[in-house]
Amino acid sequence: MTNDHAEIPSSGSRSSVEPVLLSSVERFDHETDVLVIGFGGAGAAAAYEAAAAGADVLVLERFSGPGGSTAQSGGEVYLGGGTRVQKACGFDDTPEDMYAYLHAALGPHVDEEKLRLYCEESVEHFEWFRARGVPFQESLYEEPGWMAPTKDGLMWLGENAWPYNTLARPIPRGHRPPVEGFAGGLLMERLAAAAVEAGARAHTDTRASALVVDASGRVVGVVARRFGEEVRYRVRKAVVLTTGGFVDDEEMVVDHAPLLIGHGKVSDGGDDGSGIRMACALGAATRRMAAVEAALIVMPEAACRGMLVNALGQRFINEDVYPGLFSHAALHQPSPWWVILDEEGFAAYSERNPTAMPPDHVAETLTELEAELGIPTGALETTVATYNRHAALGEDPLFHKNRKWLRELKAPFAAIDPRILARLAENRREATGISGFTLGGLHTTVDGEVLHTTGRPIPGLYAAGRASSGMHGEGYVSGTSIGDGTFFGRRAGRAAAR
Repeated sequence: MTNDHAEIPSSGSRSSVEPVLLSSVERFDHETDVLVIGFGGAGAAAAYEAAAAGADVLVLERFSGPGGSTAQSGGEVYLGGGTRVQKACGFDDTPEDMYAYLHAALGPHVDEEKLRLYCEESVEHFEWFRARGVPFQESLYEEPGWMAPTKDGLMWLGENAWPYNTLARPIPRGHRPPVEGFAGGLLMERLAAAAVEAGARAHTDTRASALVVDASGRVVGVVARRFGEEVRYRVRKAVVLTTGGFVDDEEMVVDHAPLLIGHGKVSDGGDDGSGIRMACALGAATRRMAAVEAALIVMPEAACRGMLVNALGQRFINEDVYPGLFSHAALHQPSPWWVILDEEGFAAYSERNPTAMPPDHVAETLTELEAELGIPTGALETTVATYNRHAALGEDPLFHKNRKWLRELKAPFAAIDPRILARLAENRREATGISGFTLGGLHTTVDGEVLHTTGRPIPGLYAAGRASSGMHGEGYVSGTSIGDGTFFGRRAGRAAAR
């Protein structure tokens, strides 16, 4: 997939998103029942359902093919409630346990109506993926991680870590296609093919720039640009915005999600908030715009075998939680951040990860390591001494790390610097070690209707995926973006077709 023709203006050269009046449009180049803007996971799900319901469906994609951020993701889908993969691996899950975990992990301030619906219909959603040709291997990956380096179809995503293991029965729910590492490409390939097979047509290299409204305020079309030429689309039923979040728009990040200022971006490069801004130009309401996901560029398999510390040499969380949660916690700590390991811990981590890079700093004593890292003298020594004293007793009273990962750390010591990996991944010298994306967006109903600031639905306008505010509050777990986007994308597609 290439993006040679994608027109992505910088924040300082934005195109206007002011709505266009129907009466001012002399002619339309294309006409359809449902127009989906954005061909990522949410867009593919919306397009499939709308086409399956009998609607004539067009999908506009700014790049040269489908994919979006979904295609570049790990491919995990957070599913549970008793899927056949869970059962095959020996786990008896319920929607209630799934809800209890997600309510805590995605909180505070989750959208309870959306979350409840997602958990209750999760098994059906899993079967929907299978029916669309997405395979899942019936085996479990035991290690904590961002994604499985194996083809296992099920993985833990923090359900067995404190405090979540006290709130719900610990059951793994990270479902993923059988790809070692990044599985988003396979997932998106199958969803895009299903949408096309159902009858949806795609216009690529086409960037939507404004919504067309009639005299009553109903959305009846879209103005777009393709290879520099204006293209106008007439819509008989509805427009569905699945354009992604806004992490690539620096001005919107500064205005709404300042926690991510200066950090890296997790996106396909097209998350510029254009869909959100087009809807807001019609008076659409937004929700949870400050909510973000963060990724500290460390391997969870390494962190749980040692400790995470801030610039003052202090621990701040149990290292076996879902890595997105320890990453979000890091955002509120003095930077930089370090993973502290000993020789035994690094050897165990390297054995399971043959491609593991050597640690960035090694020292015979903690005093030497403190000096090398710029940590205040004695701070790291105190942290490790406290950790070791409790680990010898098999406990962690400060942060409650699972006993499975507890043991005393012994010299020599090593430190892993997340900034080193971030610089390699982001190709920029000033990388902080954290990258992220936005979770907030348009305020929608469970059927994807975009709500006006008055609380009423905007006729003819729907949204799903990261262009909308989904079930998340201020927390995040891997797979909930693809899960949320596809689940509510499906509902938006069906509603739009009606």
